[in-house]
Amino acid sequence: MSDILIHIDAGVTTLTFNRLDKKNSITAAMYGQLADALAAADADPAQRVVVLQGHETIFSAGNDIGDFLNAPPSRENSPVFRFLRGIAGLSKPLLAAVCGPAVGVGTTMLFHCDLVYAGDNAAFSMPFVNLGLVPEAASSLLVPQAMGYHRAAEALLLGEPFMAEAALEVGLVNRVVPPSEANALAQAQARKLAAKPLTSLVETKRLLKQGQAAQVLARMDEEGALFRRMLGEPAAREAFGAFMERRKPDFSKL
Repeated sequence: MSDILIHIDAGVTTLTFNRLDKKNSITAAMYGQLADALAAADADPAQRVVVLQGHETIFSAGNDIGDFLNAPPSRENSPVFRFLRGIAGLSKPLLAAVCGPAVGVGTTMLFHCDLVYAGDNAAFSMPFVNLGLVPEAASSLLVPQAMGYHRAAEALLLGEPFMAEAALEVGLVNRVVPPSEANALAQAQARKLAAKPLTSLVETKRLLKQGQAAQVLARMDEEGALFRRMLGEPAAREAFGAFMERRKPDFSKL
């Protein structure tokens, strides 16, 4: 069975992370599937809303580290960057249902969603610094806007998890519900949107985002260039090596 399930019904395209044995960690192939599905949904007038979801126990552990090390994203058109540009540029409403851990890109992708519903077990984290890297998905721009500078600095510099209620307080999520209800709630809201006039949905979203659309893409490109460069530097090599060897990284000489 595919690691990304794609289901289209009643104008709603649902993309489900389906790799539970690997905590829904995302490979380059999965990013490619997601990017292609987003592009198809945006181009098809019959598809009006897109929903991202995982399992009630986990949304995504972020990048698959082994896959990431074997095939690092070395180009602007690497699958991960195609996916990030896809969620940033999607003209139609983008929803997410998030339960359990949402690590790295599992959190940063949510800042591009229009509506986010979380299970009360959701735990959001952006541990890029801990991996010797920098934020991605324009999160260095969007997280301070959403959370305020000091909370953003705490989340991005320390990389420690924050829970569903904190995410609700800062506006990252719209509602917190029991984990068994999150996916169903996102689907119900998506169907409400899909019943509305498509032109009105698209133009309203464009108006909401047009003030910073170019800025988001520019920041995404800047972060991406730094991210690709830093992947080959000593800090990232130490961090990823420690992860694979199940030990604490030592940055004392870096």
